[in-house]
Amino acid sequence: MNQDISRDASRRWQMMAIVAVIIALMWLLAPVIMPFAIAAMLAYMGDPLADRLEKLGLGRTLAVSIVFIVLLIVAAGALLLLVPLIVRQVESLVQNLPRYLAWGHDTALPWLRRTFHLDPHALDSDRLIAAVKEHLGSIGSVLGKLSRSGMGAVMWLTNLVLIPVVAFYLLRDWDRLVSWIDGMLPRPVEPTVAHLARESDAVLGAFVRGQLLVMLALGIYYGVSLTLVGISVGPLIGMVAGLLSFVPYLGFITGFGAAIIAALVLHGDWLHVLLVVGVFMVGQLLEGYVLVPRLVGEKIGLHPVAVIFAVLAGGYLFGFLGILLALPAASVILVLLRYLSERYRRSDLYTGAGPDDPVPVELHVILTTRDGSVETAAVQLKTDAKDAGTPP
Repeated sequence: MNQDISRDASRRWQMMAIVAVIIALMWLLAPVIMPFAIAAMLAYMGDPLADRLEKLGLGRTLAVSIVFIVLLIVAAGALLLLVPLIVRQVESLVQNLPRYLAWGHDTALPWLRRTFHLDPHALDSDRLIAAVKEHLGSIGSVLGKLSRSGMGAVMWLTNLVLIPVVAFYLLRDWDRLVSWIDGMLPRPVEPTVAHLARESDAVLGAFVRGQLLVMLALGIYYGVSLTLVGISVGPLIGMVAGLLSFVPYLGFITGFGAAIIAALVLHGDWLHVLLVVGVFMVGQLLEGYVLVPRLVGEKIGLHPVAVIFAVLAGGYLFGFLGILLALPAASVILVLLRYLSERYRRSDLYTGAGPDDPVPVELHVILTTRDGSVETAAVQLKTDAKDAGTPP
């Protein structure tokens, strides 16, 4: 008996050590892992389509090549459509930048001083511009050092070339890699891990497909709607709001604030402000009652607070890689927490009968005083749990 207990304890310590080593390696190699993580996400997204092509009789390499070519064509088409649009939007923003600065200096800052009774020197535009120039100068010096060393450009180009190459090989060998990982799992825990992996795969598939479609739909809606109401930088604001919509309310707040400022600067009337408010109110209703329920559904079940915490924690621990993988990792953690919750509810800790604790019982006593008045008093008694329902 003691030998079995010691063997179980040794097995658990070994598994905990393996998990700790994997986490430590991810922590140490986080700057290097990012292109591989992006490539793995692309391979994961393309694997279902490659499997369908295999069922039609194509070989794995040919099926992966077709999927890879389709992904490249879609990415190239998106770049050809978006890059000129982004360039035009940035040019429009730069042309209107003096108007934005004049509006901030002549309208926004005086309003803030009057409304919040601020010190006139607290929001001095000259000091703010000097601080911005100072920070821009420090950023320029850092960029100059990077450009002189060439390391920043080399790393960027390396990652750009590495991602599609790694994605192709991971996609080609995806099934083989999954089978190898399954074969390396300890046999006692293999059924449990396989079950959790299937649930995580379902949750991740729903998240990746649904969230990307939600981001795309919101970006198109905000961009087109803001353009129709007369905001010249509407497509740029719509793209930013759509990209940031994976964090609850972040895309809405960012896009709404930018659109309101653009409406005030470009038109200066309340009609366009009200039109912008209507656009974003409809967008919120569309996101909350149509897009998210239909495209993402309730399968993920992440609370908005959990989403915000996951993004902030991922960014703090692993930088941009952590932000990129925060919500997929949180979805997998949610599956694990559901499993642990079920295990806990079936354990003796939850269902076992404990010792009978004394249960306080409160009695209300009616007292009649000498002068004829009636008073009530509460008296607490302690009795056993099994006798709690029986009056003493």
